[in-house]
Amino acid sequence: MPRPTKFRRVEFLPKYNYFIPLGKKKCELEEVVLKIEELEAIRLKDIEELKQEECAEKMHVSRQTFQNIIDDARKKVAIALTQGKAIKIAGGNYTTNFCKFKCVNCGKVYEINCEHDKASCPKCGSKNVMCGKKAEFCSKRCKGKNNW
Repeated sequence: MPRPTKFRRVEFLPKYNYFIPLGKKKCELEEVVLKIEELEAIRLKDIEELKQEECAEKMHVSRQTFQNIIDDARKKVAIALTQGKAIKIAGGNYTTNFCKFKCVNCGKVYEINCEHDKASCPKCGSKNVMCGKKAEFCSKRCKGKNNW
């Protein structure tokens, strides 16, 4: 029995998740599915130009696992570009550092990066906010499921 896949940490979620070759008929269109963590691997290595070890650390995986992820990602992109296939960015085994918070004063629900942002309401500035994952007042990184 294989080991369960660990969640890979990603810091970037794409605004656009579907790319199609221009001039190809929809009925002829085939697609390649690029996982979120595969896109993150490409972003870290090819855009941020980090070393493989740094990329692996950021994604919380081993160097070998990172290499496997980026190899799969690059192959999928190469197939899409050379064979005129659409690229759909979806799915995978990933987690983010974003947590949902709710302001007790004004009721606004918002997401922040728990490791970098302050837990104060962007609407009214109140620090009286409830973390959606712990269902208690907090301003630190959270774990668990959303309780409200």
